[in-house]
Amino acid sequence: MHEGTMERLWRTSHISGGNADYVEQLYENYLSDPNSVDQMWREYFDKLPRIEGVSTEIPHSPVVEYFELAGRAKHRPGVSAEGQYSGEATEYERKQVSVVQLISAYRQRGHQHAQLDPLGLSQRESVRDLELGFHKLSEADYDTVFQTGQLYIGKDEATLREIHQALEQTYCGSIGAEFMHMTDTEERRWIQQRMDGVRSNPEYTPDAKKHLLERLSAAEGLEKYLGSRYPGTKRFGLEGGESLIPMMDAMIQRAGSYKVREVVIGMAHRGRLNLLVNILGKNPSELFAEFDGKFEYVGSADVKYHQGFSSNVMTEGGEVHLAMAFNPSHLEIVSPVVEGSVRARQDRRQDSVGDSVLPIVMHGDAAFAGQGVVMETFQMSQTRAYGTGGTIHIVINNQVGFTTNKKEDARSTEYCTDVAKMVQAPIFHVNGDDPEAVLFVTQLATDFRQQFKKDVVIDLICYRRRGHNEADEPSGTQPLMYESIRKQKTTRDLYAQRLIDEGMLTEADDQRVVEGYRDALDNGEHVAKALVKEPNRELFVDWTPYIGHRHSFECDTSTDKDQLKDIANQLTDIPDGFVLQRQVSKIIEDRKKMTAGALEINWGYAENLAYATLLAEGYPVRITGQDVGRGTFSHRHAVLHNQKDGSTYVPLKHVAGQPERMTIHDSFLSEEAVLAFEYGYATTTPDSLVVWEAQFGDFANGAQVVIDQFITCGEHKWQRLCGLTMLLPHGYEGQGPEHSSARLERYLQLCAENNIEVVVPTTPAQIYHLLRRQSKRLLRKPLIVFTPKSLLRHKLAVSSLEELSDGSFHPVLPEVDANIDADAVERVIICAGKVYYELLEKRRELEISNIPILRIEQLYPFPEEQLHKILIQYPNLGTLVWCQEEPKNQGAWYSSRHRFFRTAFSVNEQIELVYAGRAPSASPAAGYMALHISQQEQLINDALGLSDSDIAQ
Repeated sequence: MHEGTMERLWRTSHISGGNADYVEQLYENYLSDPNSVDQMWREYFDKLPRIEGVSTEIPHSPVVEYFELAGRAKHRPGVSAEGQYSGEATEYERKQVSVVQLISAYRQRGHQHAQLDPLGLSQRESVRDLELGFHKLSEADYDTVFQTGQLYIGKDEATLREIHQALEQTYCGSIGAEFMHMTDTEERRWIQQRMDGVRSNPEYTPDAKKHLLERLSAAEGLEKYLGSRYPGTKRFGLEGGESLIPMMDAMIQRAGSYKVREVVIGMAHRGRLNLLVNILGKNPSELFAEFDGKFEYVGSADVKYHQGFSSNVMTEGGEVHLAMAFNPSHLEIVSPVVEGSVRARQDRRQDSVGDSVLPIVMHGDAAFAGQGVVMETFQMSQTRAYGTGGTIHIVINNQVGFTTNKKEDARSTEYCTDVAKMVQAPIFHVNGDDPEAVLFVTQLATDFRQQFKKDVVIDLICYRRRGHNEADEPSGTQPLMYESIRKQKTTRDLYAQRLIDEGMLTEADDQRVVEGYRDALDNGEHVAKALVKEPNRELFVDWTPYIGHRHSFECDTSTDKDQLKDIANQLTDIPDGFVLQRQVSKIIEDRKKMTAGALEINWGYAENLAYATLLAEGYPVRITGQDVGRGTFSHRHAVLHNQKDGSTYVPLKHVAGQPERMTIHDSFLSEEAVLAFEYGYATTTPDSLVVWEAQFGDFANGAQVVIDQFITCGEHKWQRLCGLTMLLPHGYEGQGPEHSSARLERYLQLCAENNIEVVVPTTPAQIYHLLRRQSKRLLRKPLIVFTPKSLLRHKLAVSSLEELSDGSFHPVLPEVDANIDADAVERVIICAGKVYYELLEKRRELEISNIPILRIEQLYPFPEEQLHKILIQYPNLGTLVWCQEEPKNQGAWYSSRHRFFRTAFSVNEQIELVYAGRAPSASPAAGYMALHISQQEQLINDALGLSDSDIAQ
């Protein structure tokens, strides 16, 4: 702003010193929406110089700075604006301190006195802190003038009456704000200024109010239309919470004005159909076809209120891509999935701050308070691996969970949103029957997220007019609530009457709005006002190259040997002065020897080389998990730690000269949220290798919802392709039931229609080619890898550099010993994983030369053809043994024996299929080492067909 302009501002009496904060707020409102300020101010601000091409925070910074300087008004002697004594206090000065304390009390606890419940059923306890008498003030002081301190009402001094009224209007109306738990002073003052400046009740233009009514009419109109056309059919309608539609409309438009280019939306079933039609622009005729059963589906499909959608809408800041995430009935599980999708989009745009992609997640009040994944998602929000620059959370607060009453049984906290305080997110409770308050809170929340890049919560307090679903009779369990609901006018009708009373429209105008929306539905027209009919496809992720590929084991994953050596040398090139821990230094030195051919390659080095070669070929790699930098079993060491200053060095980041391609982070101690995040990430970045590693394989149990509802069936329910890789350490080393089994049987039980790949590799070359195959072929399927523990350093589990450079992944590994006489073979063992090496060592110890041992490296899709080709080499084969470490009721036996039998039958119908392994057990493994060793020895002997006398010899 020019110096002359500033001087004129200062000399204009009504904007001098004490009013600085008020004018600053007006100017900020003007920049966001010129129609939100008085015409006199609008004309005044129109004449000020503008800075083009920057966000609204930048142009008015000179105004802020100047007004802060000018606002240093002199205070009365004895007390500061913050209520601090300076010398002997008079009775007036003591009351001045009380006024400051009263202001603070309203900011701290005003939400407990706010008018938030549309039904008026909520019984709130009186809040003594908000009483004048509590602060030794009374109505007798109403006409006394006090300093307003940091109450931003436009003047330095005001009567107690004005101050009290301003506090009541700002903090105890239709909005209850919780923000004083936040420790950041700037954030608190920002909220105070925004709320105080307009007393939480800005004056909107007639056009803005009419648009609010139109969006409310759309929300209610769709529900009524569906209710009359499909009575009794489940749709989980929005009735009672219709304010969500104008809220989402305003939020997306507001985000667009900040140059947000993508908005990813997650929500459960309540109101999803309404949002799809009225906000995202799904054609109503398509929805009606789904209700009528005429819609053509692919795969198994899913119910209407779980489906996702995407579209583009136009905002004043340009075109915005909207993506509604698919979600099962597990309610809150979609939250981390959305975050993963958002992070992937931000990474694609190289947006490390979170300016260009915005996550919006909607919750039910009962689920928000009850589901642990909500806490996990908040916990990840500010971490390096999972931060997205803040999420706007909207709680559709029906005040009842299914049939559970809100306070007595649904939670132990005052509000359903209290969990958000753990990350110091501001929480705005708002009465859903006051659409203008909802609009103000929407603007406030969106601006806060964009300004501070932190989570923010809107608690939209409404009700559920039809019960949990349209087939329920809710009065059976909530009779008093539903007696009140039956008498309650709809939000739309209440607001329409309000505008009629204000003289803003007539009843005829109102009726035209209602009829116009219904006519549009009858005509099958799009009813989302901002929908772009011919969207900009550059905003989309292009999945076209990955669609329509059939499963195949074949893929060229070879690497030029010289190039591989060059990449390997880069991995072991540590910067000068970077001090490694002694054992880590030894690992790096051994890797140099492996590159030179002096040592054979172990698992950890082969895995790192797989990532490195992919990076060199242009494939991004992302790895997360609770110990992935080092590796739970100290095998990976992809992140090196300087013993001198604690700094880190990631050799993989320096392979391709583009460090942003490589992401590796140790995660916080979560499985459910982290795996869901990585699923969301993988479904948005088809060209990336996205890896999640469990600390121990069985820890993935904590993420079973993600595995069951997304990873194994997302493609068939929602046509969502996903190339996520899960590394699950697995193997029986006598460490007890919680550190042995990754529950192979659970994944195999979920296998069907080539939905996932389940692999148990046993050599470094196999994991090298497997990881490369996952990126290089265009087929995108979730890959479940049962990785070893003891094999990471097993003397036999090694590979040569040539096996990495020239080989490929083999779904079945044949017999390795050349002294096996094929004609003498009557018994063949097939197995998977670590048990192979124990069988091999025992066979060599006893010098058995007529029992081949085959490794099934991929259990699903099962390699029948490859196994068949190997088995037919043994013409006298009579017994096929499946050997596993797991108990009989676990592992691969029950889930895969029909595949073993079918393959054996194709070779010789007389072949007997035999099981060798532990007996059925309720526990995954023995907890005592002696028992474990005994069981392990027995299953090895059973597989080799050894009798007691054979063993004795």
